[in-house]
Amino acid sequence: MSKNRPPSQRQLKAGELIRRALAEILSREPLRDPDLRGVSITISEVRASPDLKHAIVYAAPLGTDHDHDVIMEALQRSQSFLRGRLGKEMQMKSTPRLRFMKDESFKTAEDMTRLLQDPHIAQDLKKESE
Repeated sequence: MSKNRPPSQRQLKAGELIRRALAEILSREPLRDPDLRGVSITISEVRASPDLKHAIVYAAPLGTDHDHDVIMEALQRSQSFLRGRLGKEMQMKSTPRLRFMKDESFKTAEDMTRLLQDPHIAQDLKKESE
């Protein structure tokens, strides 16, 4: 994806279709990788390249019991299996290569909530609203 150009409607649509299909596959398919057994994974976003041959998948394990880096490495090891299943689920000319990235948005949201609940910040926000 170009740094200067926003994604096209085609890329956005493909990304959302891939996200839904991967979420469905991960929820029903038993994965062989021991690091992924018993782990619920959320797929928050998929960014498809302009030619739709590559996709960056933003994922995170649900809960705080799991090491995110270990889970991302396990997902990357399972990418060929997941890509194969994805190819059977979707009607695309070619199935994109998947690259899994850790989704930081949940942690960022938690950090912001914690920050806004800080007594000093809450005090300043209260003053501004009055």
